[in-house]
Amino acid sequence: MPETMQDETRPQGDHTVEKIGGTSMSRLPELVDTLFVGDRTGRDLYQRIFVVSAFGGITDLLLEHKKTGEAGVFAHFAGSDSDHAWLDALSAVLRAMCEAHDQVLDHPADRSAASDFVRERIEGARSCLIDLQRICSYGHFRLDRHLSLIRELLSGLGEAHSAFVATLLLQRKGISARFVDLSGWRDEGDHDLDGRIAAGLDGVDLATELPIVTGYAQCSEGLMQEYDRGYSEVTFSRIAAVTGAREAVIHKEFHLSSADPKLVGADKVRKVGHTNYDVADQLSNMGMEAIHPKAGKTLRQAGIPLRVTNAFEPEDLGTLIEDFPSRRATAEVITGLNVYALELFEQDMVGAKGYDATILDALTRHRLRIVSKLSNANTIVHFVDAPLSAIRKVENDLHGTYPQADVNVRSLSIVSVIGQNMEGLRILSRGLSLLEDAGVEPLAVHQTTRSVDVQFAVQREDLDRAIVALHALVEEDQASQEEEFGTAPDPLEARAAA
Repeated sequence: MPETMQDETRPQGDHTVEKIGGTSMSRLPELVDTLFVGDRTGRDLYQRIFVVSAFGGITDLLLEHKKTGEAGVFAHFAGSDSDHAWLDALSAVLRAMCEAHDQVLDHPADRSAASDFVRERIEGARSCLIDLQRICSYGHFRLDRHLSLIRELLSGLGEAHSAFVATLLLQRKGISARFVDLSGWRDEGDHDLDGRIAAGLDGVDLATELPIVTGYAQCSEGLMQEYDRGYSEVTFSRIAAVTGAREAVIHKEFHLSSADPKLVGADKVRKVGHTNYDVADQLSNMGMEAIHPKAGKTLRQAGIPLRVTNAFEPEDLGTLIEDFPSRRATAEVITGLNVYALELFEQDMVGAKGYDATILDALTRHRLRIVSKLSNANTIVHFVDAPLSAIRKVENDLHGTYPQADVNVRSLSIVSVIGQNMEGLRILSRGLSLLEDAGVEPLAVHQTTRSVDVQFAVQREDLDRAIVALHALVEEDQASQEEEFGTAPDPLEARAAA
């Protein structure tokens, strides 16, 4: 790549930068037939950079399970008094990695090369952690000061493995694939993220090579400290920005749809098709990430559109997300999220200052993610997406600061109606009517003046019923538009034809 790759003002190139998630990577042979190769031949195989996640489940084993919190290598190493726990967990990762690549590699030489690669990385990490434990047995060294670096070291093992295996498989198919390792393994240099990307892609000819890049990038910024497990999308978006990509593409196992088809019905949901980054941000806030919000910001500022596709339906153009003003008022997506409502009631709050700041400080200190917030004269409610154990710590802090206050925690769900522009659609009143007809009583509602989302807090047992009921808003609005304007040509089809 040219040395000017960090110049944000240069024109866009001819290439795309494309990301593949872990679950899709576990179906790597199918991706070769659909995504990597498909009906492409010759030069059409190239002008693409692929950023890959670890095979499905591997990062959970390396760190901790994303949903259940079950301890992986990192959690055992950081919190266990027994060496056996993390050592056994690391050995389990080695076995899982070998099983993962044995399922996707056919040639014995490739399997042997992949196994050698994994053993070298795993044993290197094992030696590093043992040495660190030994050093930290002396009083001058504190293990907790190194935990963020250990987390990054372990994370990089998963992406390096999947990228190496994908490169082997593609090379076996006759494709000029190149393994690009941004994990910083045994690298004594110190790079920021852009520098790491530049060094990794140095010398790559996108016209004749297919770079397979690790989703984790070791850099001076420390991606995991700020983004934790959203780091792969940050790497992906930054590669797109610094290389001047024509388009950024995220390949998933499903289309970005108006709701979960398993819940609402495949015959009722609609593919979103074309929307803007405002909608992507709202989806991210509800845990239905089209892209990490920081990664979306990078693409938006660089003027790069994002496409979200189904990796196994290459003929479908997917959903295009751009930075454009809304055109027609419509509800686009109905989604829900289980949350906890942290409620502080204090009679003396009326007219007083400082309560909100104190609560936010406690939430920030314990790293709880806020989904939404409501308040009145004497009550502040934060709806948070976090483990109950962490919320209890905040609850205890607030009891200590405000001993006279009532602090309560309730398990609820939030259902959100999202659209790039819903002004004039009466989403709030229509939504309340639909919920009433479905026998769902909302406990709280939230709407801002920007008219991009409306949120309804409901009992957890009512979540699915609420989503199904509110999806009628999408169906009604789209039917109304088709009646008024006719069936407009698909903007993605028009762009492809152009």
